Amino acid sequence: MSKYFENLVFTKHITENAPLHQGEYDSCNFNHIDLTNYDLSGYTFTDCIFTDCNLSSVKLNKTALKNIQMKGCKLLGLPFDRCSEFLFEVHFENCILNFSSFHNVNLKNSSFKNCTIHDVDFTQTDLSALNMLNCDLLNSKFERTTLEKTDFRSAYNYLIDPEQNRIKKAKFSKEGISGLLAKYDIIIE
Repeated sequence: MSKYFENLVFTKHITENAPLHQGEYDSCNFNHIDLTNYDLSGYTFTDCIFTDCNLSSVKLNKTALKNIQMKGCKLLGLPFDRCSEFLFEVHFENCILNFSSFHNVNLKNSSFKNCTIHDVDFTQTDLSALNMLNCDLLNSKFERTTLEKTDFRSAYNYLIDPEQNRIKKAKFSKEGISGLLAKYDIIIE
């Protein structure tokens, strides 16, 4: 039987004696919680805020993330591509998302601000009109990705092949133009 939790604040450690029960969490705050390797499959989170949490290697099979705020969180190796697609919306600020996957995920209503996003898979992802504000995209993969009207002006360390991605009206800084031309092995001064 699924449980329902509303307007609650969860802090510190989740343990076997005090687990995070499977169910629906609506307008809840999670502060300084370590959920490393936790199985959140089938959980539903709506209008929740996670602050300074560690969710590295969490299982997300059919997990619903609806208008979720992640602030200062460590999110290593998360398979966001396994989440429920229905109303999926996540906002990241000052987070570490290395080795995660957004393969074939619609991120049009999501945002990334001041994040470290190394080795992340954005293959076939829809990032339309999204702002990658001051994000480090080192070794992240963009293939058949929709980047139309996406703002990369303050992002850095990205490699995006304009021939392999849809980039119409995307915005890039002059300093970041080398990230679009890397495959041509040219020198830009």
